[in-house]
Amino acid sequence: MTPDEYLASPVELSEILGRPADDGKLLFALRAATRRFRGAVGHPVTLVEGDTVTLDGNGRESILLPVWPTTLVTSVHLDGVLLVDGTDYAWSHDGILRRLGYHVWPRRLRCLSVVYSHGWAEIPEDIVEVVLDQARVMDTVKPGVQSKAVGGQSVTFGAQAAIGVTDQWAKAVARHKVRTGGDV
Repeated sequence: MTPDEYLASPVELSEILGRPADDGKLLFALRAATRRFRGAVGHPVTLVEGDTVTLDGNGRESILLPVWPTTLVTSVHLDGVLLVDGTDYAWSHDGILRRLGYHVWPRRLRCLSVVYSHGWAEIPEDIVEVVLDQARVMDTVKPGVQSKAVGGQSVTFGAQAAIGVTDQWAKAVARHKVRTGGDV
């Protein structure tokens, strides 16, 4: 993974952890946190150009594209027929695809094929913050023995601390995850 493929800067994480930005363990934690966030939201987060998606019609005027922000809609095919931007449909940065001319999208499965570009050229601060926080936790929490008592021979294992997520993480995932269902 190259530095621009991470969802947060190795330099920022190195400042938090007090280690060099090229430290192998630091980069492993950042790579793991990046993969974990991408897995949780169901898409790369970074800018993807020319992505093709097949959608079900919803019988309404508007439908949501699965990933936002939408930076460009290249084409929309309805049942194989190419529609015209500005005449047959309009789209927004928020990923709303609206049918124009008092029409609605048909209520049929797999009737729409959309080629569009989506994602972030610059990663939003809420994502950067939670990825840095998760990487810090992954780097500092040691799986394995977390406590040990000698007299009564008590041992506690603590892998769970490295697996949990914060409320901030959950909110960022909810905000950026792939949207399912086509209702607006």
